[in-house]
Amino acid sequence: MYVLFEEEGAFKAASVLADNDSSLQVEMASGKRAKIKSSNVLLRYKEPSPGELLSLAEAMAAGIETEFLWECAGDGEFSFCDLADDYFGGAGQKASPVEAAALLLALHAAPVHFHRKGKGRFRKAPPDILAAALAGLEKKRQQALAIERMAGELKAATLPPEFAPLLDQLLYKPDRNRPETKALEAACAETGLSALHLLEKCGAIRSPYDYHFQHFLREQFPRGTEFPEVEAPSLPDGLPRAEVRAFSIDDAATTEIDDAFSLQQLPGIGWRVGIHIAAPGLGIAPNSPLDQIARSRLSTVYMPGNKITMLPDTAVANFTLAEGRDCPAVSLYLTVTPEYEITGHESRVEIVPIVANLRHHDVEPLFNEQTLEQGLPDFPFRDELKTLWQLANACEGRRGKPSAMQGINDYNFAIEGDLADPEQCRVEISERKRGSPLDKLVSELMIVANSTWGGLLAEKGVPGIYRAQTGGKVRMTTSPLPHDGLGVDQYAWSSSPLRRYVDLVNQWQLVSCLRGEAPPFKPKSELLFAAMRDFDLTYSAYAEFQRHMERYWCLRWLRQEKVQTIEATIRRENLVKLDHLPLLQRVPSVPELKPGQRVRLSVEAMDFLTLELNCRYLETLEVAAMEVGVEDEETEGAVD
Repeated sequence: MYVLFEEEGAFKAASVLADNDSSLQVEMASGKRAKIKSSNVLLRYKEPSPGELLSLAEAMAAGIETEFLWECAGDGEFSFCDLADDYFGGAGQKASPVEAAALLLALHAAPVHFHRKGKGRFRKAPPDILAAALAGLEKKRQQALAIERMAGELKAATLPPEFAPLLDQLLYKPDRNRPETKALEAACAETGLSALHLLEKCGAIRSPYDYHFQHFLREQFPRGTEFPEVEAPSLPDGLPRAEVRAFSIDDAATTEIDDAFSLQQLPGIGWRVGIHIAAPGLGIAPNSPLDQIARSRLSTVYMPGNKITMLPDTAVANFTLAEGRDCPAVSLYLTVTPEYEITGHESRVEIVPIVANLRHHDVEPLFNEQTLEQGLPDFPFRDELKTLWQLANACEGRRGKPSAMQGINDYNFAIEGDLADPEQCRVEISERKRGSPLDKLVSELMIVANSTWGGLLAEKGVPGIYRAQTGGKVRMTTSPLPHDGLGVDQYAWSSSPLRRYVDLVNQWQLVSCLRGEAPPFKPKSELLFAAMRDFDLTYSAYAEFQRHMERYWCLRWLRQEKVQTIEATIRRENLVKLDHLPLLQRVPSVPELKPGQRVRLSVEAMDFLTLELNCRYLETLEVAAMEVGVEDEETEGAVD
């Protein structure tokens, strides 16, 4: 006696060795013996042998037409043996074991047409359900054909027409359930290329620059960078006019001029030093349309050759400290002795006449460490700059901390050409040492302003947003905690309200404090905490994007200048800093060397989409003087 039974979803045939009520001992054609449940037995038969039954049944099942079988089946539930008798036997004849097994295999292989209702029992699918299922199968078949076609086009470096409206999604956030994504993955698997490189090969990426920029915009500016129509902020009326001649010190490209300085001689006392900060908070009200714009952006975004401002141009133009204009400002006046001791301070909201916008490239050749040592030539604001620099040195000495990273370089990127066609642009990268007299002057006076105003808010019990450093960790907080890296009791960003939202918030709080009014944000304000949290996250994302784009332009410079070898300095292990570029790079082939050791590298390859750079170690050079100074994070608020 033989049996056909089902085990773990598969049909098997075996010889019966022992037949009990609830179980059977059987032997397979392979000689393997097993114990099976009687309930799993579908058919008992005498011939053919187990080895022949299934092979004969499979051959016969291949000739059974599923659609005809469905027509033959009744509407009710049935056993495969009964249907086999009707299909093969007829006139009272029963189907043979092979025929019954063949029909079972045919039913099992057509789950769309026949629904299983138990072991060996089925029911044919209702016509409407069958029609829907067949339509679904046809759709899948057509989709599979489309995937195969699209993958073939991609492998031939042709962009399928279906890809055009989905490029943003495919590049930045692919949906793996879409056939286009499946076709792309299949083509990548066959070509060995990444999705990015295959799409670039097919012409889907305008340029690597555009890819990086659009990726950033998609994440941070999903609605675009255009400002909505909004009324320009009005200038405040009735403010007293300061009797000073204020001037700013900025890079040539700076348009959001936040800070300016003034100096007045106080006979027999010393000087009255003015630190004047642009006051957009006087024209932009909390929760106004302009505030909502600034709140959504939180900061100006900087990148080589471009920027995305926090405020519309009209708002910036009304409040930037442009020369030749009387500008609303929040001013901090310091009383300074001839020994450069600060003996008092006073804060005011006023109109400040700006008489000059000094630019680094004009002033630094005349005002630097060498000219200060040898004797300054005659130029506008020479005496004011020298006095403020001497005050900055005294402030730095009292804090016991450097205001800038001495010996560390700043890098300026000049992009010549139209960024709409970045591949045709030329990049120039220049470097300058931080800690120049102008750097120190601006940094120290900003530290004085931000720490003094932070202290004033704390003294008056008015909440603000502070930058603190305790235990080596820098963080933002609404509590006036110390900033150990700067050596001050508290530090509230207040000096860049045109380009940083926390500075604008602190300005609102400060102005209310100076005017004796209720501040917009109360103690333990959820809105204040949310603004601080969102700013911290967004500001970090913007800074990471700036570093990302600087790396892109560094690679472009290497290609532009056809650099084949370059020197570098070991930072740690195989991490090196390339000369004359703000570029850190891992070089696995570098031998074990000490930090500060100089090496020469071969530039092997670069990828503008992934921003990967491959360099190979060539030789070891001399030991370099290591750059020293506090971390960037510790002085981020100082250099404004």
